[in-house]
Amino acid sequence: MKGQIAAAWMGCAAACAWASDNRHALARPVIDQAIAYLRSRQDATTGGWAHRTDGPNFPAITALVLTGMLDDPRIDQNDPAVKAGLTYVLGYRKPDGTIHDGVVPSYNTAICLSMLARVRTCDSAEATARAQTALRAMQWQFEVPEGAQSYNEPVSEDHPYFGGIGYGNHGRPDLSNLGFALDALHDSGVSSSDEAFQRALVFLSRTQMLDSVNDMPYADGSRQGGFIYATVPNAQSVDGRAGQSMAGLVEEELEDGSTGSRLRAYGSMTYVGFKSLIYADLPRHDPRVTAARGWIERHYTLDENPGMGAQGQYYYYLAMARALDAWGEPTISVRVNDGQPPRQVDWRLELIGKLGELQEADGSFRVLDQRWMEGDSVLITAYALIALETAAR
Repeated sequence: MKGQIAAAWMGCAAACAWASDNRHALARPVIDQAIAYLRSRQDATTGGWAHRTDGPNFPAITALVLTGMLDDPRIDQNDPAVKAGLTYVLGYRKPDGTIHDGVVPSYNTAICLSMLARVRTCDSAEATARAQTALRAMQWQFEVPEGAQSYNEPVSEDHPYFGGIGYGNHGRPDLSNLGFALDALHDSGVSSSDEAFQRALVFLSRTQMLDSVNDMPYADGSRQGGFIYATVPNAQSVDGRAGQSMAGLVEEELEDGSTGSRLRAYGSMTYVGFKSLIYADLPRHDPRVTAARGWIERHYTLDENPGMGAQGQYYYYLAMARALDAWGEPTISVRVNDGQPPRQVDWRLELIGKLGELQEADGSFRVLDQRWMEGDSVLITAYALIALETAAR
């Protein structure tokens, strides 16, 4: 028996090694061309990417490029392009620990913090600690952390904003910004037991279309398991009765057997939510985790951002790669039809292949839609590069 177990383990190890080698072989030329393209687009004067002389600028875009480059084991902080880009990002530090150019401070700070976690310099270490404090203070919560600048007024746990993070001061929270913030805290070594993750679980439950965990009226009877964008439809509404999904509504069979219109869960937000639950270290059998995974298995595709078509498709690839990598399984069960057994999909190989198909001759990636800045070739190439590096591991 021991010999059979050892043989099976060796067979599995050999198969995993083969799959890893195959992924690297498939991904390497796509990665190389993407990095070459991004190097060619760096601003020679400032060291940043997508820099605008008339501003305001988004240091987050430079940070996304650097994250993709630094995820390549052949590139480190001593690379001249990385050095210049790091100097550019750090040049946007503010006294309160945020990193931005006067707009969307939480979005910029979070993405820059994720990048800073990949370098080791005195300046980056100081900036990391201060950015962590700033992000925690941007979360809607009972009271502002001691010693931190106030960004939002205190709210109780029953408030629909609680646990979320928006774009900046007094901004309505949403799952996308919260996801970037949790990425940053996770990447920079903050424990899942930190209160920021525990508060986030409240907002995550309220953006998951699952009646058994979501106490908001817009989820009544819903069994989708996927995630929506926000707990309120706009910045002027705080009653928590409507919520918001960028994918609109869907007719759903509810828990009591009736049919009703509910906010539609969609791809990018579901992967962000799933990843956030994993980063919060919920057990794999937790109903929130299993419901989100079930939605992913039923809606798995690389042809679109499910529920949104081509809108946000590269952001979707980024969220998918990070979420499934965090889950840690080499394959995903894809349910084609309820009456048929699921098929096992090597999502890493499929994602690498799909991104290879979308790469242009110059190393950039084909623009699929203009929404959410995805008409910017530097931004979508950075998204694609990070997704590729993640899938190729």
